[in-house]
This record gives sequence, C-alpha cells and structure tokens, in this order.
Amino acid sequence: MNIPDQELDRLLNGSHFDPHSLLGRHIRDGQSNFRIIKPGALSVDLHIGESTFPMIAEAPGVWFRSISARECDMSSYSYETQYETGSFHSYDPFAFLPTLGDTDLHLISEGRHEQLWQVLGAHPRSLKLGDIDVIGTAFSVWAPNARGVRVVGDFNYWDGSAHPMRTLGSSGVWEIFIPGVVPGSTYKFSILDHYGNWHTRADPMAFATQIPPENASIVTQSQYVWGDTDWLDRRGSLNPHVQPMTTYEVHLGSWRLGLDYLSLARELVDHVSSSGFTHVELMPVAEHPFGPSWGYQVTSYYAPTSRFGTPDEFRYLVDALHQNGIGVILDWVPAHFPKDEWALANFDGTHLYEHADPRLGQHPDWGTLIFDYGRNEVRNFLVANAVYWLEEFHIDGLRVDAVTSMLYLDYSREVGQWLPNQYGGNENLDAVTFLQEMNATVYRRVPGVITIAEESTSWPGVTRSTDLGGLGFGFKWNMGWMHDSLGYVQHESIHRKYHHDEMTFSLMYSFNENFVLPFSHDEVVHGKGSLIARMPGDRWQALANLRAYLAFMWAHPGKKLLFMGSEFAQSSEWSSEQGLDWHLLQFEEHQGILRTVSDLNDLYTRSRSLWERDSDPRGFEWIDSGNTEANIFSWIRWSDHGECMAFIANFSPRVHHDFPLALPKPGTWKEVLNTDSSYYGGSGVGNLGNIEAIPTEWSGKPALARITVPPLAAIFFEFTH
Repeated sequence: MNIPDQELDRLLNGSHFDPHSLLGRHIRDGQSNFRIIKPGALSVDLHIGESTFPMIAEAPGVWFRSISARECDMSSYSYETQYETGSFHSYDPFAFLPTLGDTDLHLISEGRHEQLWQVLGAHPRSLKLGDIDVIGTAFSVWAPNARGVRVVGDFNYWDGSAHPMRTLGSSGVWEIFIPGVVPGSTYKFSILDHYGNWHTRADPMAFATQIPPENASIVTQSQYVWGDTDWLDRRGSLNPHVQPMTTYEVHLGSWRLGLDYLSLARELVDHVSSSGFTHVELMPVAEHPFGPSWGYQVTSYYAPTSRFGTPDEFRYLVDALHQNGIGVILDWVPAHFPKDEWALANFDGTHLYEHADPRLGQHPDWGTLIFDYGRNEVRNFLVANAVYWLEEFHIDGLRVDAVTSMLYLDYSREVGQWLPNQYGGNENLDAVTFLQEMNATVYRRVPGVITIAEESTSWPGVTRSTDLGGLGFGFKWNMGWMHDSLGYVQHESIHRKYHHDEMTFSLMYSFNENFVLPFSHDEVVHGKGSLIARMPGDRWQALANLRAYLAFMWAHPGKKLLFMGSEFAQSSEWSSEQGLDWHLLQFEEHQGILRTVSDLNDLYTRSRSLWERDSDPRGFEWIDSGNTEANIFSWIRWSDHGECMAFIANFSPRVHHDFPLALPKPGTWKEVLNTDSSYYGGSGVGNLGNIEAIPTEWSGKPALARITVPPLAAIFFEFTH
C-alpha cells in the first residue's frame, strides 16, 4: 500500500498530526499492511508467531511489508532490526489505542480534570498486544499550537523521528505509547512550531527530573508504601483553625549542608520533635534550575527536586514527619515561572502557559513570566498541581507564595505599563477566579488540609469562603504584624514609648482574617541581618529582647511561623549556600534561646487558651494596652472551655516590683513560663512560681495581683484555682 508523497513527507519531517494512520498495522482489501520508522536500520524483519517476513525500505528510515490475511492470523507481532552495532527486538509503538479517553480529553479542554497528572506526562504501563503483555511508557503532552511532537530520550539516542506523536481531536493533546521504555529512562518532547522550528522541551508534567543543571525529565513510578494512616485519619477529623500550629520554616538545602531526603527524615525530624514545633514549612520543593532562587522559580511543578533524592524518598521524609506527629506545609508558587527555554516558556512555539501580552504575562521585578489564569488548560494545570502535592505526597497544607502579585494588575507597574480589567479596575479577575477554584477544589477533595496566602495588602476576604465571595484560603500571613512588631523591637528601649502602637495596632484587625504570624526567610536576607542581630542593647539585652519578642509572638492571637536558625539565635544572615551555624549551640546563650522556643512550643500546644480562639475576638482581652512609659503590654487569652492565660511583657530594662496586674479571676495563678529565667539565660527575676489575685476590682477586672515584672522579659500566668 503506497502512501502519497505529501503524506510521506509530512511523516518524515514530523508534521503529521496522525502518524498512527500510516504507521503500525492496517488491514485493507484482505491484506495486512505493516509500516514502521527505523532510522539508520540496515534491515528490519517482521515477526508474526513463528514466521519471519523481511521488510522493504519504502523511504529513508521507513520500512513496509504487506502480508495476506491468511499468512497473518495473529494480532501480536514484533520487529527485529539490524543496525551496524547489532540487532534490536522491539514492539510497535503504533499498534496501540490512545491511553486517554474521551472523558479525559473533555475535562482537559474544560479545565476541570482535577487529577490531570494521571493522564498527562509519562506513565509506565503494561498494554495488551494480542495475547502479549507489552511493557512500556505512555507519553502525553498538551501542545495545541504545535505542527508536530516527538518523544526524544535515552531510549532512542535523542532522535525522535521514530516516535512521532498523534493528536487527539481538538484537545491539543499529543500521545504515544512506546514499548520498552521503563522507569529511569530520561526524555523530553521535541516540538515543531508553525514556523518550522524544532524546540526541545522538558515535560511540564514530569514527576522526576535530572539533577540541575541537567534538565531532562525522568520516567518514574512510585513504589512507596505509606505508614501515616493514623495521621491522615486524625487530620481529616479536626478543624485546623482551632488547633495549635507552630511552624518551622525550612530550606532543605541549607538546614544542614549535604543532607538528602533520607537523612533529613532522621535529623530534621529529631530537631523539630525535640523543639516542639507542630509543623514544618518547606520552601519550594518543586524542581527549579537555579539554586539561589531558593525554589521560587519553578520549572517542573510536578517533580520534587532531585537535588536531595527521588520522589519516593521525598515521600519517606513526609511520612517520617507524620509518624512523629509533625504536619508538612509546602511552599507553592503559581504566581510566576522562569524563562528557561527548555521549560514552560513559549512551550509549543507560542505563548501557551504565559499570557501573550507582556503587560499581563511578564513580571517586572523578577524577570519571570506570569501564567495566563484565564486559559482553561493553564488554570487546570495549576489547580491539579495543588491537588497533586496533597494527594500524592500527603502534604498537609500549601503556603501560596506572592498572592499579592497575582491579585493586582498594576503590581510593581507604573501608569501605562498595565491594562485595567473589564470594569476599569486593577484587580486581576482571572487570578481571583483561579485562586477561588484552587481553594474550593483543595478543601473539597482533601479533608483537613489548609491553604495559606502570602498577601500583604488589605484585600477583603482572603480567608472568607468562596461561596461568600472570598478567596477561600484557610489562613493569611499577617505581614502587618510582622513589620510593625519588628520595627518596635529594633528601637532602643528608651525610644519604644514613641512606637507603642506598633505593637498594639495589630489587635485592631487580628480577627478580620485567620492569621499566621510569620517571621520568615524574607526577614533574614538582603542585608536585613538575623533576628538576634536586630535586637538593640548589649549582648545580654539583645538576647533578653529576643526571648521577650518570641514570647510576645507566641502569646499573640494567630498561628506561628519561625524561620530556621531563629530558634537558637543564628548570628549571621541566612545564606542558601551555607548551612546554619549549628556550632553556636555549644554556647549557653544560644542553648537558652532554643530552650525558650522549645518551652514556648510546649506551653502553647498544651494550653488551649493560646490557640483555640485564634480567630475569635472572644479569645482575647486586654489587661493594659496603654502603658507606654513602662513599655509594658498585658492581656488575657481565653479558650472555649473557660481556661485562661494571663500574659505580660516588659520591653524595658527596668524591673518592676509590686506591679499591679488586673486579672479576671481571684485565686492562684501559676507562673508557667518566664523568659527571664536563668534556665534561658536571664537574670532570674520572677514570682517564685505563683501569684495570688485578691478579689479587688482593678482596671475593670474583678481581681488584682501584685507581681514582680523582670527586665526585658515576658511571663505567662495560668489560673489554677
């Protein structure tokens, strides 16, 4: 069966939309016609049962044989190809039906395939060819504007001419099953654009990648058996808003240099457990080519970075954290992606994932590209990616990076550099819709998980449910609290009275959203210095200030996040190229800070009054918010069960004796944590364990205690009886 020269040319130059219509086995007029592409072959033999049929070279690299139906009554067949280097046995890639169904293609086109990773990408499979089970890998990729797509890899010497893919209707999806390709094989897609240029691209849906700077995708298949069923069952039964959450933010590459996922599953787990954090937040783990981006410029959204091991080894790390009672939050970056020519940018020769208009598609600050959130398939790519990390890796939450930059069309742009929306405003309505869909999908599919927005403006309803018009996040970083409180504590104590409201203003809006109080990596880079380096005074005062500030943070409404190293007063500014200064823990003063944080975490997690009403104004009651001259702040925290904790912080170096503290109940109050304890490196000033509140009205409260307030310190008092 001869084919027209035009069809043959398209097949050979890679521009045929349906190579399966020409290649493989086709029955016509009682004849079985076999055609296969074997570049560089000296000869090709067709094997059917016990019979062998030499094939004929129809064109350079194209081999053909027609056999009568009587000679070919078996549905399975294979090829034996002779090259200069030897012979090679193979099955026909063009003998198989598509591995995506009509429903999959419809959902992809509609942008509603919530498990997109199960159909796109590279999937090892066993498919039937007659009575034979053929092992191989199904490849599929979305490239709607391509003229042709081929698979290239180490299995075909990076020459894809033997493996052209077919399009599946109008979906823009290209597909092929290649026998013999097994996990561990490296591959990319070779894409022919409308100008006749070929581009080699990594798989947007790759589940594993080479170690940067190499950038090929790797065929992989998980063999991991999870052991965290109890954790997941418990997580699904709890409301995270009324649970304790103190998060340790970690950059895996620099927490301790040289560790991989498996060693982190021992050392990181031990440290987080002993210091009492309830969660870790991992800075972006998705594959990124440029290490100093800290993971915030992602090229492979579905692949854990190969720098520290395989995807299953990352699963082992998450599992180990879960089995030790530690939740895992992952930084997720849907706001932008880099311009690397081998990745998502200009993927099929057109602006596919990014918006074509640079006023909407390019980020002026970071030199990156912005997703086209209004395109169904792009929105689907991101929503499914959020679900992927939660379902496939058992992640407990996503902290969504740079939400502010997504919400505003004029973010970091001058007049004339941005386009208003259809109503003339500066809101990115497509991004809003995407975030709402992502949050609604995540919370519907995965019980007990959380999403957290890094959003630094007063955008209304960030943590309001989507059915009420909100963005649907579970929590929002309280950037205002962080900036204000850090500004306050950096002043010398003598000047703090002029900045008192910087510590109290946050309580004006603390219950407008569900907040996380962050002290993140962004505060210890770019010349800002470490947390301890910001504290004024001599060395003793700086350490005392830090202990008091951390206690203030732990007592304040809102969940907590602390960047690694701050828990033991890392002295130098963080560098992603260097490990933390763990040697500092040989010194008593750094041990004292770590003990403070560990005990704050212990007190916090076992005291419902410190977290049960984080988002409820009934959980907070001022004792005194206006003692500017003494630099003192005091309040009560309440639980849903009537428990209460009194807190007082003194940000001056003066000791106050016989200080009147108004309290809501007369009786005995236990001094449960005092940051001036000598155990933490303080001066040891305190109240000998307990204070007594007498039934005397004071400052609007029914009880009064006379206490000693230590210098540059904070105290927690818990009512006992």
